[in-house]
Amino acid sequence: MERREDEEEEKAIAQREDDEDDEEKREDGDEEEEEGAAADRREDEDEDAGDKDATGIKEKKKTKITSQDRKYVPGIIYLGHIPPRFRPKHLRNLLSVYGEIGRIFLQPEDRQVRKRKKKAGLRRCDFTEGWVEFRDKRVAKKVAASLHNTPMGTRKRQRFSSDLWCMKYLHRFQWIHLSERLAYEQTVLNQRLRTEVSQAKRETNFYLNNVEKSAHLDKLRKKRQRDGEQADEKTWDFTQHQTEEEIQMKKKKKDSVSRKHLDKARLMEQQSQSNVSLLAKIFNSNPSQ
Repeated sequence: MERREDEEEEKAIAQREDDEDDEEKREDGDEEEEEGAAADRREDEDEDAGDKDATGIKEKKKTKITSQDRKYVPGIIYLGHIPPRFRPKHLRNLLSVYGEIGRIFLQPEDRQVRKRKKKAGLRRCDFTEGWVEFRDKRVAKKVAASLHNTPMGTRKRQRFSSDLWCMKYLHRFQWIHLSERLAYEQTVLNQRLRTEVSQAKRETNFYLNNVEKSAHLDKLRKKRQRDGEQADEKTWDFTQHQTEEEIQMKKKKKDSVSRKHLDKARLMEQQSQSNVSLLAKIFNSNPSQ
């Protein structure tokens, strides 16, 4: 009996030990699982944080790129009045305060005006109109709206302070349009010069040919005079305008001719009337008579 009790106690103790080992193993497994899950979560959080950092850096780079490489649409302003002795450098100095300026073109005066000035003793070349290109068209619109009909100089003693700005923003106008217009004007001017040169050449050739002909005729005339032949005198074939007397004489002749025609017509009428009366007498006579 005592042995059985001892064996049962030993079995119970062994089962308890086995149960304790199983519980320890389960706890160790649960701890390991918890540690793995925590590590996985940390890795996921680290990845998410890295992705967020990368996206933030990309967005910052994009904003920097867009702010730096932003494409500005240029705007052009037309200047209708250019004061005397006003040059492109003055225009650039006055307008560069408001924004970045690109190309500038000022239309010079006509050649005839310059020739007149040279004859008068003035050698400078003034301008009549101009075009200014701003880098940003929004700045060009603001400048044209704010400076129109305002003095060019900000101070009283400043140069060109007595002149006013006359400017207008050209909507949808590009610099290529201006270059095309200038090229067209240049071609027209060249064509006009060619026609004038060709006409002058024709006139000079005609004059030289006539000079040669006259020299040849003079030689022939002198030769005939030497030989004793009669030289034909030069005759000019041209019609002279009629004088007032000749015109009046022609009118009188026309009046006399018209009167003669009227007289003839009257005689013819009288003769026809007489013939009619005779015929009437003949045909109206009685057959018995």
